Amino acid sequence: MRVIVTGGAGFIGSAVCRHFIDDLQYDVVVVDKMTYAGNLASLAPVASSPHYVFEKHDICDADAVKAIFDKYQPDAVVHLAAESHVDRSISGSDVFVKTNVLGSFTLLEAARRYLASRRNSHGPEFRFIHVSTDEVYGSLGEDGLFTETTPYDPSSPYSATKAASDHLAKAWQRTYGLPVIVSNCSNNYGPYHFPEKLIPLVILNALDRKPLPVYGDGSNVRDWLYVEDHARALGVILAKGLPGETYNIGGRNERQNIDVVRQICTWMDRLRPAETSHHDLITFVTDRPGHDHRYAIDATKLETELGWRAHETFETGIEKTVRWYLDRADWWKPLRDRVYGGERLGLVKA
Repeated sequence: MRVIVTGGAGFIGSAVCRHFIDDLQYDVVVVDKMTYAGNLASLAPVASSPHYVFEKHDICDADAVKAIFDKYQPDAVVHLAAESHVDRSISGSDVFVKTNVLGSFTLLEAARRYLASRRNSHGPEFRFIHVSTDEVYGSLGEDGLFTETTPYDPSSPYSATKAASDHLAKAWQRTYGLPVIVSNCSNNYGPYHFPEKLIPLVILNALDRKPLPVYGDGSNVRDWLYVEDHARALGVILAKGLPGETYNIGGRNERQNIDVVRQICTWMDRLRPAETSHHDLITFVTDRPGHDHRYAIDATKLETELGWRAHETFETGIEKTVRWYLDRADWWKPLRDRVYGGERLGLVKA
C-alpha cells in the first residue's frame, strides 16, 4: 500500500504517518507546505524508514500535486492538510479559504484525473480519505450527540471552510465516482501537538508559571480523542471503510474546558510541584467570538461496522500527554521560543 498523506508534518498527520509506517508497513508519501504548524521533528521517528518519502509542496499548486500523483502512483490519499486553529481563522480567514477549500478542490481534481487514467489497473481499490472535524456540525445543547446525519451548522471561519471541503469531497464521489470517504473527528490531543492549542498551551504555561487562560466561564464542552487512537481509526477506515460513507471518530470523553485545565494542573502539581499549586494560575479571559458550547461525537457506526475502539480514556491520555511534554523540551522549546510564545490569538479588531 502506497499512501499520500497531505499535512503529514502536522500534529494529526505525523501521528498517522508514524502509525502507517511503523505498525502497518505502508509506503507513505508525506506532502506538506511546512507552514508554522508543520514540523519535521514530529516525523523524526520514521524519517529513516525506507517506507518514508517527503515532498514539500502546497496542495493549492495543481502542477505539483499532479506531478506527485504521476511520480508515486498511490493506492490511496489521506487528506489532512488544513489550516486548523479556530482563533487564527477569526483574525485571518483568507488562508483558511485558500488551503481548506481551494486546496481540497485541487487535490480532489488531481485524484479524479489520476484515477481516470488508471481505472483498469487500480479498479475499485483506490481510496480518498477526507479528514474533517466535528465542528462542521455547530453547537450542541446539554443533550444529544453528533451523528453522521447531523445537519451542518458551522460557526467559525475554520469550521465553515472545513464544511465546504466536506461538501466538495462528497460531491466528487457522487458526481465523478471518486471513491471518497469522509471522517469527522472530535478534539485531538497528545504528543507533538503545536502549543497554540488548549492542552499543550496550558502545560507549557504551567511550566513557566504563567497564567492559564480559560475562555468565558470554562463550561464549554469538548469530546477528547487521543491522537494515536485517531491514527488507528484512519487506518481502519482506509482498510475497511466504504466509499461514499461518513464515519464519526470520537473518544467518548466529554469534558468541560475548566475540568481539562484542572486535570492538567493536578498532574503538574504531582510531577512538577512548586511553592503554590498550579491551580492558582487559572485565569478566566474574554470568551472567543462564536464559541460553540458543546461538541460530542457518537462513534457507534465506526465501532460497530468497522470494529474500531479508542484505547485511551481521557485520564490515561492526559497523563501520557503531560509526561511527554515534560520529557520533550527538545521538541517544543524551539517552537515556544521562535514560533509561538503563548500569546492570545483570534482577537477581532475593530
